[in-house]
Amino acid sequence: MTDVLYLGTSPADPSVADALDRLKIGLMCQPGSNRPKPGWVWAADNGCFNARWEPGRWERWLNLPHPRAGCLFATVPDVVADHNATLHRWGVYAPLVAAARYPLAFVGQDGATTATVPWDELDCLFIGGSTEWKLSETAFGLAAEATRRGKWVHVGRVNSGSRFAAWAPHADSADGTFLAFGPSTNMTRLHGWIDTTDATPALLLTAGNHHA
Repeated sequence: MTDVLYLGTSPADPSVADALDRLKIGLMCQPGSNRPKPGWVWAADNGCFNARWEPGRWERWLNLPHPRAGCLFATVPDVVADHNATLHRWGVYAPLVAAARYPLAFVGQDGATTATVPWDELDCLFIGGSTEWKLSETAFGLAAEATRRGKWVHVGRVNSGSRFAAWAPHADSADGTFLAFGPSTNMTRLHGWIDTTDATPALLLTAGNHHA
């Protein structure tokens, strides 16, 4: 296995905050949820899977004075399980993320191929898509191509030890809602996942290089 950093939720819980302070995990943030603090490693999601998503609210949130030095990437708005629609949104919203001075994450969705991903424009490939697609050879192949090109690889909706282990050899980071359901108890379980892959030291070095 290779190193993979888990980006969790529920930073108000003392056990989660302690793990964030010690850089054992990172924080996944989005409008209205999980405010990052200086010194934490974090990423900016867009929240557009919500039917009530408002582009203006997202853009205003993105331009707040967040601690950018700790941010791995900001996710450009996408469309779940629809690569072509995601490409359209990329053309509209990627310039706004770039103007806000964040590394750009493109979300790989069902239908994406190595020939149709905007490799030259993205800093991070975020593996999204349906559950079936996320565990497909296509998704793992895209991750391998991203790594070959020196891009960050992130995978979303990782809420079990088995999925964490499946992606550990292929991704730099992963996120999920696992900690939202009993954060203190599940933080202990998550520590087991992390200790198995011995994630943090090499990952933080890589993250620092990403922002050099």
